[in-house]
Amino acid sequence: MSMINAAVVESFDEPPHFRSVPAPEPAPGQEEVEVLAVGVHPATRGIAAGKHYTSPKTLPALAGADAVVRRADGSLAYVMMMGAGTLAERIVIDPAAVIPVPDGADPAVLVATMNPALSSWGALRTRVPFQAGHSVLVHGATGNAGSMAVKVAKHLGAGRVIAAGRNRSRLGELAAEGADDIVALVPDQDATAAALAEAAADVDVVLDYVWGPPTELAMRAVLGARTQRTRLLDWVQIGGMGGDAITLSGHTLRSTAFRVLGSGFGSVDMQVMLREFTELVATIAAGGMAVRPHPFPLDRVEAAWAHQDAPGERTVIVL
Repeated sequence: MSMINAAVVESFDEPPHFRSVPAPEPAPGQEEVEVLAVGVHPATRGIAAGKHYTSPKTLPALAGADAVVRRADGSLAYVMMMGAGTLAERIVIDPAAVIPVPDGADPAVLVATMNPALSSWGALRTRVPFQAGHSVLVHGATGNAGSMAVKVAKHLGAGRVIAAGRNRSRLGELAAEGADDIVALVPDQDATAAALAEAAADVDVVLDYVWGPPTELAMRAVLGARTQRTRLLDWVQIGGMGGDAITLSGHTLRSTAFRVLGSGFGSVDMQVMLREFTELVATIAAGGMAVRPHPFPLDRVEAAWAHQDAPGERTVIVL
């Protein structure tokens, strides 16, 4: 029996372990590919910890949720396999779900950047009627995905982008990287509300990576300061760093042109997502935006799982 090296989840209470496992055997319609790089994203860790809706139902299971792979013809591709596992020297894929990667692209940079970028790209391209010139508030902009959302919004033509977050030093960096205004989310709720009201009263879209009570505060501040209540505001829930639920009054929905919606893999047809991700891959490969990879070899997967990413970087396992 042919064996390969892999990162295997054996317990939801432990990081994946470096193991030797049987090589995959493609079923009819599947394709075997060589894995080059895999991102260690928050969702990747959540899947391996049994805390994600795509977490495996039985163990052991392969870790990893996405990868840049080399196909049999030598071409590169990006694949997402939420819950199926990608952290092995070779895996089997569905050719219909392959996103082509342009020649010359750096697999580590691509896999480091795709996951942070795809949430905001997908939201602005598929979930709201975003147009060039619209203004965007990124609520929770100092995390990797939120920081990337600032760049994505600018790349897609936003006329004004407001970055709101807790990390003051990172906010300063975002101002230098393209944010038109910044708002510090501080423990003083009155100060936070006043700052949000001043900076973001008339935005067209909010990309929300926070949710929970902080979002309740932000909604009250922004909606209370709007100068045109009939001007549509789309509030897009993407992340839940501040909690999984909010309380929202019916009066708020009736008194303002205000929509709350989510953006994720279950909210958009997969063929549409594949089309959008193909364009995003091409944008990243062309140097349009990038997250700095922090590489680890496969045999150091436990160290990779423990590594805390600095702002602007993402842990990547390079095979």
